[in-house]
Order: sequence, then structure tokens, then C-alpha cells
Amino acid sequence: MPPTASSSSVSAPNAAAAGVVNLGDLRVNRLGYGAMRITGKGVWGPPANRDAALRTLRRAVELGVNFIDTADSYGPYISEDLIAEALHPYPKGLVIATKGGWERVGPGQWVHNASPKHLEEAVDGSLRRLKLDRIDVYQLHVPDPAVSFTASIETLARLREQGKIRHVALSNCALEYVERARAIVPIVSVQNRYSFADREWDFVLDHCEKHGIAFIPWAPLGQVREAHQILDQIASQLSASPLQVALAWLLRRSPVMLPIPGTSSPEHVEENIAAASLQVPDETFHRLLDFNPPPASLR
Repeated sequence: MPPTASSSSVSAPNAAAAGVVNLGDLRVNRLGYGAMRITGKGVWGPPANRDAALRTLRRAVELGVNFIDTADSYGPYISEDLIAEALHPYPKGLVIATKGGWERVGPGQWVHNASPKHLEEAVDGSLRRLKLDRIDVYQLHVPDPAVSFTASIETLARLREQGKIRHVALSNCALEYVERARAIVPIVSVQNRYSFADREWDFVLDHCEKHGIAFIPWAPLGQVREAHQILDQIASQLSASPLQVALAWLLRRSPVMLPIPGTSSPEHVEENIAAASLQVPDETFHRLLDFNPPPASLR
């Protein structure tokens, strides 16, 4: 394992070092935890090491994480069950965000279903598994091409009015959908794929920053070999891990950025959270900002 950001951060990293971001009337530390990887291979079934998954969740919270992101499709249902087993009764201030709108039929297989009926059942199921009376942040996992987007959002708005959801959020969506959703109900966050090497959604991030909406990036390491090579070089220079560099860059990129690195290892969650205190020099930040991967046909 590569060395982490500093000797002091190894002993006691804390997510609070990343600062805070607002989710509507909620305020959380700006480095969260993504609970997809505590499930089995292919995001399917139980984890290979259940005890490690539970310890990872508890360790994340011990180290200042007060925002956990999950979804009913992770497992399916396994991630939500484990969160409740590990952390309920929940500590004050812990925000759990979950998602609905995708169903699972097997490992690595995802099927759209954002119909009003399914979303109503999904919210009730998440409330039950998470042992909550109200879900703080509920995200439409992805727009369903076979269902009216307006109908999906109106369903979540109605569930918000009923008190089952505190805040509505979006995931995997273009700016058009963000604007359409905001015309129906306040949107507190958008979760899209994003990294220094994959900035397709820069304009969505800029929109979120302008309107005070949290932006939750997934796949922070990027998807191309060249991205990993440059991260390895910088990580060596900063005595950090590549993921720490990627996360620290995201934190500097925008004040509304809320990274959610995931792992099923208590040791790795400590390493990830140490990124909250890693300082990225100006030259390094701009080097990554200016990174331009080659076209896919040349990779």
C-alpha cells in the first residue's frame, strides 16, 4: 500500500477536514462514503466478508463521515440492510442517502423501473430496511426511458409531501433533467460520473455550484490508463495514494463537490478519508485540470 498523505493523517484522519456542504437544510462533511462495494461481486448478494463490511461502515462514521450513499439496487437490498445492522440506532447528524429506479435481475445486470408504483414501493422498502421514519435524501437512480420523467419526479415530490422523504435528489442525469426536476420539487444533489480525467458533466457541476446544489461524483479515478499513470506520478511526489490525489483534486475543484469513495476494507476507508487533509499544490491542480486523455480509438 502506498503511503498516505502524512504521518498525522494516518493516525487520525477525519472527514471534517474536507469542510462542509449543504443538502437543503442538512449540512454534512464534504467527504462521504459510498456503500456499493460492501455487497458481493457484481454488486450482487452478500459481501465475501460480512464482518469487514460492518467494521468498514462503523469506522467511516468514527472518522467523521456523516454522509453515506447507497441504493436499493446494491445487492439488491444488501447494502441498506448492512447499514442498518452496523449503525442503527444512527448517531445524530448522520445523513443516509439512498436511490430507487433500477431493479436487479443478476450480477452486473440493471433494469430500468422508475414507474410511480415501483418508486412508491421502493421508498417503503428502503424505509423498512434502513429502519427510518423518513429518508433524508432520496435519489432517482436514473431516468427511465420508458416512463415519463415528470411522473417519476412528481411521485417523489408527493412522497416528500407525505413525509417519507426529506429531500429529493437525482443521479445519472443530464442538465435538462435537473432543470425539469427543479421546476417540480427542490433538488439538493446530483450524482454523476466525474473525475479529473472525465469531465463530461462539467456544465452540470457548474449549474449545481451556481444554484447551491451538491454534486456527488462517482468513478473518481477516471476510466483511462493514462489517467492512472499521471495519478501514480503525482501520488509518489506527494507521498499519497493515487485515490487520495484524485479525491483531493475533486474537493478543490468545487465547494459543492461531495465525493463518496467506497471500499469494503476498514484500512482502506482510513486511507480514503485521509484525502480530506491532503493539500494539492496549484501546479498539480492545474496539471490535472488540463489533462486531456487521447480519443478512445487511440487508447
